[in-house]
Amino acid sequence: MLTAPEIRALKGQRPLVWMTAYDVIQAQVSEEAGIDVILVGDSLGMTTMGYDSTIPVTLSDMIHHATMVRRGAPHTMMIVDFPFLTYPDVPTALTNARRIMQESLANGVKLEGGHDVIPVVDALIKEKVPVIGHLGLTPQSVHVMGGYKVQAKTSESIARLIRDAEELSAHGVTAIVLEGIPDRVARFVTDHIDTPTIGIGAGPHVDGQVLVFHDCLGLSPHVPKFARPFADIRNIMIQGLQDYRQAVMDHSFPHNSETYHITDNAWNHFLQEYQSSEPGSSQ
Repeated sequence: MLTAPEIRALKGQRPLVWMTAYDVIQAQVSEEAGIDVILVGDSLGMTTMGYDSTIPVTLSDMIHHATMVRRGAPHTMMIVDFPFLTYPDVPTALTNARRIMQESLANGVKLEGGHDVIPVVDALIKEKVPVIGHLGLTPQSVHVMGGYKVQAKTSESIARLIRDAEELSAHGVTAIVLEGIPDRVARFVTDHIDTPTIGIGAGPHVDGQVLVFHDCLGLSPHVPKFARPFADIRNIMIQGLQDYRQAVMDHSFPHNSETYHITDNAWNHFLQEYQSSEPGSSQ
């Protein structure tokens, strides 16, 4: 299992490979595939819970899914998102971080924001909680941003993102997720800070990549521009269920080899006992 210092030390050494996961099976296959870091993202609100944003996801939701992921991937570094409005101030953040770390056995937490969250970052790191930053398209701010739109496209917003990244880096975060920003901006940030950058919709010039499990394996009905399905699991699942339905309809499932049997002697003994106990039967 990678540690926070090892993540930081890998900057410039090799790309870091992150993946989201929300349950035991996703965690198991991620660990078996050699994924460096599993992120239990609040994106589970959309991928797993059926919401249209991350806003409704609660702290209990995050811990519930993170405990599943930990059981499935006990040997992989696991980072858990702080959900919406669970880190508005230092006392609240510390209380909620304690729950995440103790109840899910996480290896760190992720929060969105730059300069405004520095007091929380400092307090968490002081209490020995590894922190991952998140800049650019921050889904918890979707209503302020007016939707899921590419960020850092103007001179002012680029400068603000760079300042935020530099400040987060200077205050000791383990890594910074850069989401939904132009590739040149991501490259500039990556080249100007000592902290690893993890891109999602930020182009190739970062220190690592993270994808949503469902986007990566073709489970999502609509894959965003920045994601590439590396498998077609959705259609495989549909085909498998269609084949199952047909096999049931034409009585080819279950096959004799898929059925439990009892010996003739045992069955005949049961029939004799049963028939002799029927009302009106002769003893």
